[in-house]
Amino acid sequence: MPSDLFDLTDKVAIVSGAAQGMGRAIALAIAGAGAHLILVDRNEAGARRTADGITATRAIVSGTDVSQPAEIRELFHTLDREFGRIDFLANVAGESIMAAPEDISLEDVEQVWRNLVLGRFCACQEAGRRMLKAGGGSILNIGSIASVTALGRGHIAYGMAMGAVVQMTRELSTEWAAAGVRVNAVLPAQVLNPGLEQRIAENPALRDKFLSGIPAGRFGHPDDIRGLAVLLASDASKWITGAIIPMDGGNLAMNAGGSPRRPAQ
Repeated sequence: MPSDLFDLTDKVAIVSGAAQGMGRAIALAIAGAGAHLILVDRNEAGARRTADGITATRAIVSGTDVSQPAEIRELFHTLDREFGRIDFLANVAGESIMAAPEDISLEDVEQVWRNLVLGRFCACQEAGRRMLKAGGGSILNIGSIASVTALGRGHIAYGMAMGAVVQMTRELSTEWAAAGVRVNAVLPAQVLNPGLEQRIAENPALRDKFLSGIPAGRFGHPDDIRGLAVLLASDASKWITGAIIPMDGGNLAMNAGGSPRRPAQ
């Protein structure tokens, strides 16, 4: 059993991107602390595999497309019918499109915005309305180090969108804090997932490029989010809101000209 400080027994959560990566890790972590969940992913088979790993609490699956507000609203109607409350929302899902700034189409920029900004805001709005009525709740937005620094290499649409996610988090936390609704963001650096692994396979030089900027000397793993997720979902963080939390192995702390000290071999 979790300690009372981190106990989520009978709390209700929605986690998007729950089929794999950080979404799956968050879902399993908060379920382990006692929460019931709606697992959201267009990959419903993957989300069901995540649900299969949850046995002590209730988990249902939704194939909601987070770029479509009408589907998000229907998701929350399902929440109302099945659980009647929401205590924690984790906005994880959302794809990007990479292209040079001079080449990317406006349609692709708009799609990235719908995936990463509009969908997150719509989910925050729906969750926030319910949390305000209930007198409390917690929202976690997954951003990126690209929210606050530039990555280059065709990340223009992604960087703009993630910058908006950070500012959205700050604005919502300011608007809702007095009513007991907390909104925070976690900014991961390079976390190994199928997409990143494919990029490194296509361009092996990226591996050393990325690792040279991570003082911890390793890539992130989806499980690295587990402790933060339980903390932010629980009363252990009840006076934390508007926080922009790097999860980056020291990446943002290091000057661009810095050199990580590596252990002697």
